Amino acid sequence: MAKRLYEGMFLVDSALATADWEGTLAVVENILKRADAEVVAIRKWGERKLAYDIEHKSRGTYILAYFKAEGRRITGIEKDVQLSEKIMRALILGTEKRPPEMIEADIKGEPRVEPMEAPPEADEPPHRRERREYDPMGGFDGESRPRRGDYGDR
Repeated sequence: MAKRLYEGMFLVDSALATADWEGTLAVVENILKRADAEVVAIRKWGERKLAYDIEHKSRGTYILAYFKAEGRRITGIEKDVQLSEKIMRALILGTEKRPPEMIEADIKGEPRVEPMEAPPEADEPPHRRERREYDPMGGFDGESRPRRGDYGDR
């Protein structure tokens, strides 16, 4: 079976990563090697405050890895991550739909530059919602209101 390129994002405890970076990296590499994956690139992606605590940790370090593996081996990698006490979370994605230049930039650690949208034309008026006042007795300004006592049911 042919090996395909995958992108893996692994989340580890920042304190653990700071204390033993080489050991933390070795944990990820060993999980990939157990699945007979060929590591193309692996690097620290960054440290962030987590949106919510995971295992009583509020900060995490992300490790980005590109590796070649057989598709049937991915579930084994995910199981090994769940059993690992050092890796808090992982996400593994196929790279078929990503442009090769974006993958190369990720591997090299280059900052991502998103294409900018064209600025709006000067003649085009800005799109704004009109502010309207609400009258509890009759709806919004500018609407025809029924006269008191005339509810349109006659």
